[in-house]
Order: sequence, then C-alpha cells, then structure tokens
Amino acid sequence: MVTGSDAPSAAPLVSEQSGAASHPKLAIVITCFNYEAYVERAIASVLMQGRGDWELVVIDDGSTDGSWAAITRTGAKAFRIENGGQRAACLFGFDQTSAPFVLFLDADDELKPGALATIMASLDPDVAKLQFPLTRIDGAGAIISGAVPPLDDFRTRADLATRVLRTGVYTTPPTSGNVFRRDLCEVLREATYDKAVDGIILFAAPFLGDVVSLSEELGLYRIHGRNDSGLGRPADPISLNRDIQRFVERLEHLRSFLVRFGLASQLVAANDSFFFLERHFALDIASGRRPRLRGLPHLIRCLWLEYFPTRTKAVVTVFFIIAALLPNARAQRLMAYRFNVGRRSARDLLRALVGRDA
Repeated sequence: MVTGSDAPSAAPLVSEQSGAASHPKLAIVITCFNYEAYVERAIASVLMQGRGDWELVVIDDGSTDGSWAAITRTGAKAFRIENGGQRAACLFGFDQTSAPFVLFLDADDELKPGALATIMASLDPDVAKLQFPLTRIDGAGAIISGAVPPLDDFRTRADLATRVLRTGVYTTPPTSGNVFRRDLCEVLREATYDKAVDGIILFAAPFLGDVVSLSEELGLYRIHGRNDSGLGRPADPISLNRDIQRFVERLEHLRSFLVRFGLASQLVAANDSFFFLERHFALDIASGRRPRLRGLPHLIRCLWLEYFPTRTKAVVTVFFIIAALLPNARAQRLMAYRFNVGRRSARDLLRALVGRDA
C-alpha cells in the first residue's frame, strides 16, 4: 500500500518544495523508519540549501511512531509505504525521481549548509560516485568527533577498481556521504539478499565511471544506538555475523557483476580478504573464544595487502598479536577500543590492556 496521508484512499502527497527545478541535477531521497525525533531536521537540512536545481522525495517505510506526521509538516514530496527495509524504500524513492544523480540521505542524518553547491560543482556525466566525509554527532546534535571517515581529495577510476579486485573494499563513507549516478543505482535492484543500500553499488562504482572523493565534511552522521550499521555499539556476535554474511553475499554479487567486464576471476575470494578475516577474528573474541593462532599469519598477510599507511599496518599487526594472547575479557575490551567510534585516547587503550577483568 502506498498513501500520501493517513487515509488509505488518499493520493500520495506531492507538495513540491519551493524552487525545485523542472530538470533537476540531483535527487535527494530520504527514507525513514521510526525516526520521528530526527526526520524533520534531515528534511530541513535539504530545504535550506538555498538553490533550486535538485528534487527531494521522502519515504516513510511503514513507521509506527509519529514519523509520518513529522514528514507531512514539512510540505516535502512524500510517500508512505509498507515496511520493506532500506533498499526497498530507497528504490521506491528512486523511482519517483528523474535527476541523473541520487543521494540517499538517512532520516537521522543531515546535510551541512552549502553541501549541495559543493557536491554539484564536482558532478559530470563521467562520475559514477561522489563521496564526502561526515561529522559525527550524538542524538542531541553535539559533535562526537570529526570525519567519518577521513578522506583525501581525488578523482580516479582504475586505481580504485584495482583496489576492489585485490581487497574487496575501499574506504567509503556511510550511506549519507555518497552520491550515485542513476545507472549505478539500477544495480540495487539485483541485491535481493540485502536490506541495506550502501553495499554493492559502493564497490561497483569504479567499474562504471570515476569516483570523486572530497575531503570536506558536508554532512552530519548521528550516533544514537539505533544506527543499522551498528556504529556506536560494541561489536557483538550478532552484528559481526551479519557483517560477515553481508560481505560474502555482496562480494559474490560483485563477482557476477564483473562478468560483463571479464574481471570476475580477478576478484579476491572472501576468505582471503582482510575485512572477512578481521571480522572473524573479532567474532571469536566477542563469542568468548581465543582466536586460533594458526590463522594469525594469514590475517596479518592480508592486512599488509591493504592500502593503509605502513605505520597503521604495523600498529594493527601488534594489536592483533596482543589481542590473540590476552585473556578473553581483556581482549574484548581491546576490541571495543578498536571499534569505538568516538575519540580514543592512550588512557583508554591502557585501561583495555591492564584493567581488571570483570
């Protein structure tokens, strides 16, 4: 069922935002599930951008709180659909737009003033994806820390394609820090295994066009304990198992996508990738098991194939060795330190290493 008000027979709400262009350059799709507390701020952050060459559509993905009332108060073009998860809601919103580029903005995130001007100045038909870091804030809007993740300014295609083939990943922001060309979004229709939207299209992008990376933080990423990514919560067996399963399925989807380019055989196997092995290492610790030492050399070899600075690789190597040897309670504290999304200090690290076991 698709409605535009609480009445089942009502037509979709199509109160266009003022100043929207008849031929928009960028579409912003906001999807919301039970984010009544945040969604108006997300919408306002778009409406206040001060330009008219964009289009906005908001999708209420079957919320059971007051999200729909909050959305309709803004006057933005909006649809209310039955709950189907982020990917389905994003695709529904995508189909209501026509712009050549799309930004899927989470309902608990926001754009900073002037963000759209900066973004659109860097878009052209050869760009498959543009990315920018986000500033971390808490539920009340206070800044937790800076860039998620820190990014350099660059524009490339071949380098990132090689990196994806070799490791399966590259450094990329959460959903709200990405803009995708319209044809790339079509690949989402094949991802029936995934409820999230920031999966296959992130890593397919460099095979369809240039990836533009901006170092300026253009949005706000809210950490409040309900983030679907799990950021802001300690690593636990359920979320780690989910991460591993998603990664395996996304990599297999990417392999089938790469058949059209004759590159499928060059894509790394999941169990030879650092992401897969690191998550399994963390899963052992989170599950109360000591990581198997015989698997440690393979994990470290894969770490050194990654595109991290040498100093980072050395530090993380030592981290893995220490975590593998510590009693489980301390190893869990060490992993919590590694996955902590806020500011981390030497004191926090020392507490994880020598603190008393609970």
